[in-house]
Amino acid sequence: MLKFFKSYGIYGLMALLLGLPLLSVAQDNVRWKMVTTWPPNFPVFQEGVERFAKEVEVMSNGRLRIQVFPGGKLVPPLQTFDAVSQGTVQIGHGAAYYWAGKVPAAQFMTTVPFGMTAKGMNAWFYHGGGLALWDELYQPFGLKAFPAGNTGVQMGGWFNKEINTIADLQGLKMRIPGLGGKVLSKAGGTPVLLAGGEIYTALERGTIDATEWVGPYHDERLGLYRTAKHYYYPGWHEPATALELIVNLKAWEALPADLQKIVEVAARALNLDMYAEFEANNLRALRELREKYKVDVREFPAEVLAELRRLTEETLNEEAEKDASFKKVYEAYRAFQADNDAWNAISENAYNRARTQE
Repeated sequence: MLKFFKSYGIYGLMALLLGLPLLSVAQDNVRWKMVTTWPPNFPVFQEGVERFAKEVEVMSNGRLRIQVFPGGKLVPPLQTFDAVSQGTVQIGHGAAYYWAGKVPAAQFMTTVPFGMTAKGMNAWFYHGGGLALWDELYQPFGLKAFPAGNTGVQMGGWFNKEINTIADLQGLKMRIPGLGGKVLSKAGGTPVLLAGGEIYTALERGTIDATEWVGPYHDERLGLYRTAKHYYYPGWHEPATALELIVNLKAWEALPADLQKIVEVAARALNLDMYAEFEANNLRALRELREKYKVDVREFPAEVLAELRRLTEETLNEEAEKDASFKKVYEAYRAFQADNDAWNAISENAYNRARTQE
């Protein structure tokens, strides 16, 4: 029995007990390569992906092993989508809004200005039709998608001047991606696209006037408190930045059903665990930014947020007119968000008011 267990593992033992054939168990020896958009050892992001690969190996008893390559090691970070689509590698990790040039509607699968938070996004993905729409968007590229992490509500960004009115955004050069950048442009600002490693220097030298990054934990590690005076909230532009696993469809379909289920469950675990890790790290980092570094943490004025919200609706409607898939996903997202908002109004929002009222 010991020799049998060493040869076939727990799955072989289960097959023996259930009277199933051993051949497929013995022959499964799948090796995948995975690329990401993240730099080596990037906290939470890359570290979470490495953890995912290890958990898949453990749960599959070594039948599926995934070798993880950080961005730039095997392919450039922003070629992750193409590498997985073309079958150069079997799996990748990143954020869907990176591929907006190829799939404009994919931005809804990452984040939308003034959109749903992580709780609503997960409800939409898993039980509101969002994941089916995601697969529909990626099917022409030979890809299958899984939610795989969430930053939660991000911060509004670091600014070297106070933002008191919407006019203060005019002429402002800010590092901000995606749909948020389009909204800033409508407000008279200039969105600038920079990689994470370039942000500190650009802000320090005045190449940009402001930047958003992720949240207190990563912003503190990047040292942004040394380069800007004011730290604004909330992150209206990225209220719930969902991350993704993308799998080559042919590689996925070649997996036996039990290995598919292991990848699916491990992705759900990563989605939950990464979000929880962000929340725990951010609350500690925010306290340190305030107490140790005396950072000026302040809320955007209500009138600024109201105008940004109006410009967001205008931007989304314009983008929907340009692309049929964008319009389809936008309508589905908006319908789910309306119901989600109605429920939150009498659940968490009402509870938070009751808990904080004196």
